[in-house]
Amino acid sequence: MFNDRSSLRSHLATRRSGKAREMIAPGPGADELRDIIGLALRTPDHGKLAPWRIVTVAGDQRETFAALLKRAWVGENPGAAGMDLTALDQFAHQAPTLLVLISAPVVGAKIPVWEQQMSAGAVGMNLLHAAHAHGFVGSWLTGWAAYSPDVAAAFGVGEGERIVGYFFLGSPGEPLKERPRPEYDDVVSAWDI
Repeated sequence: MFNDRSSLRSHLATRRSGKAREMIAPGPGADELRDIIGLALRTPDHGKLAPWRIVTVAGDQRETFAALLKRAWVGENPGAAGMDLTALDQFAHQAPTLLVLISAPVVGAKIPVWEQQMSAGAVGMNLLHAAHAHGFVGSWLTGWAAYSPDVAAAFGVGEGERIVGYFFLGSPGEPLKERPRPEYDDVVSAWDI
């Protein structure tokens, strides 16, 4: 069983993202989404700067999002005009709910930018945990669309800011499957000088 909600420990031990392309309705309703985002904001934030923003992309905006992706791809990849861009359509339309998380470091703050970016990453992990706590699955995706200057500009990403990822939320359309996890001894060592 994945995303076991019987206890916090059980949830963490069974946490599994869903594949965005396999997600189906229902996704979170307006009140559930507000709660999911509210829970995600309870994250480490040195200096209480809130160096992040979340943009919701409504279902009726998905076609506009797909058009943006195709326009940006063709603009950034000479020779792409006329190519099959259905993968961009599929990306834009997968899962019932889409959030875009933006890292927005506060320039001039005494908290280093790196720590502010890590705080944005913690919001991302909390978005997944909160979605799972509500009985949904989530997927954090990046790829080209997270690094495209044209796509970033369309989401109001300013200088020094960046898209952390696209968070797709919904219900699993297929059973979740485990993936390989790192072995404890491969990633943990004792400090010894």
